[in-house]
Amino acid sequence: MHGASPPSPWFLAQRERLLAAARRGPVLDLACGRGRHALAAAALGARTLAIDRDAEALRALEAEAARRDLDLGSLRADIETPLGIPVKPGSCGAILVFRFLFRPLAPAIAAALAPGGLLLYETFTVVQRALGTGPRRPDFLLEPGELRSLFPQLEPLETWEGRSDGPPVEHLARLAARRPA
Repeated sequence: MHGASPPSPWFLAQRERLLAAARRGPVLDLACGRGRHALAAAALGARTLAIDRDAEALRALEAEAARRDLDLGSLRADIETPLGIPVKPGSCGAILVFRFLFRPLAPAIAAALAPGGLLLYETFTVVQRALGTGPRRPDFLLEPGELRSLFPQLEPLETWEGRSDGPPVEHLARLAARRPA
């Protein structure tokens, strides 16, 4: 974990919004994988909870957080089940979702945000298939304009969809949205 990938440029561009939202509750990194965004949020001083189903990745994340003395907890959970997200509704100051898509979870993500809470979402679009990298299954790829439509109950602050500068070059959709206060 020592050589973890840097956070997404989208995450970095949203730091001020993220820090403001973190005053409303913890930052939740859903399907965190190796935890690059959870670590980055905690390094900013935000109380952070990372959730993933991969126990080994979470152990490595916990060790790295301890090494850096970061306020970061982790929870092993499969959020693609009917149980959903194991947090109280309205309890998260911000939710981070990067490189993950499970459409049935969208209402629970919005509901987990505290009033005024922030959602930062970034994942692949169907155009990614043409690059021959990333997910191939349609279940894991957004259609054009779809990301914003998954969260009608949130106020969009910033959206973007297209080809990233890379490296690596990727076709992504990005959303920063707020739960109305």
